[in-house]
Amino acid sequence: MNPLARLLARRIAATGPICLADYMADCLLHPEYGYYTSREPFGRQGDFITAPEISQMFGELVGLALAQSWLEQGSPAPFALVELGPGRGTLMADILRATRMVPGFHRALRLHLVEAAPRMRALQADALRGHEPTWHDSPATLPEMPLLLVANEFFDALPIRQFRRHERGWRELQVTLDADGALAFALSEPAPLALLDHRLKDTRPGDIVEHRPAAGPLIEALAGSIARHGGVALLFDYGGWRSLGDTLQALHRQAPDHPLAHPGQADLTAHVDFEALSQAAAPLLTVTPMITQGTFLHRLGIGARARKLAESLRGEALESHLAAFHRLTDPSEMGTLFKTIALHPKGAPPPPGHGG
Repeated sequence: MNPLARLLARRIAATGPICLADYMADCLLHPEYGYYTSREPFGRQGDFITAPEISQMFGELVGLALAQSWLEQGSPAPFALVELGPGRGTLMADILRATRMVPGFHRALRLHLVEAAPRMRALQADALRGHEPTWHDSPATLPEMPLLLVANEFFDALPIRQFRRHERGWRELQVTLDADGALAFALSEPAPLALLDHRLKDTRPGDIVEHRPAAGPLIEALAGSIARHGGVALLFDYGGWRSLGDTLQALHRQAPDHPLAHPGQADLTAHVDFEALSQAAAPLLTVTPMITQGTFLHRLGIGARARKLAESLRGEALESHLAAFHRLTDPSEMGTLFKTIALHPKGAPPPPGHGG
């Protein structure tokens, strides 16, 4: 049993079972033993590779889409260029490089990064040397000004609660201890749950529904800011429309793992419910229809960009470039699994890639 597992076991023994969201929060962000606070999870040496790490093309196209939205909304100055969960800073570095020739864009931007882990902040500072980011522990402290915001694989890591439908209501997945004192899953006693009353019509006993407690308030706050001051938010993640089924997964040393096997040493994520994000934002501004990442990138001309970059490449470099293009866009890879929506003020045009 590793150190975090021992801490969790002592807590459960003293106070009783904990919900899955509390377990995930400790596993990912415990100050000493959390996955994001104690190691570098991104890149080829980590447990997973995000779209910006695969190819510069992703960040370039996202940056130009943000810049075009800025121009179409009257080039407000100053504005906050924001990334939620910036990883190693690769995406933001590509965005800044792609937009440096947009007149007035860099002069007007104020760079803000939402990152709670000191270790990751150090990596971001190195990647963004020459710029002056302001870091935030949460989006709650972002400035009151127009926001141009991107979140790539941010919401999937927010802790979830998981519920199983029962004839007498819902049973919640909890983390408890087995007879030997090891971490184990268990279900609570069934009970009605107002939170999921709206899912009674489209589920039946045995179905599983997941809920992210932090996602709704976070989206509402961002939507309110964009509605007041202008801007746009581009959200990318893997998932779909309306939660249904068990999507909790763990990665340990680049391989699938049981979620309870290595607390704090494995990445824990779950699919994003884009319907829930859209519903949280819709009363305040316009939310674009959900589309696949592949559709978004093709609308922005990734094919032409890929061909242009390929002209100067040969051998292994060319093969790697073509493989990256395939991985980002192909339906069998990230092209379909990953989805995107955009938030923008009512009356403003949708950002490029989301407007057809």
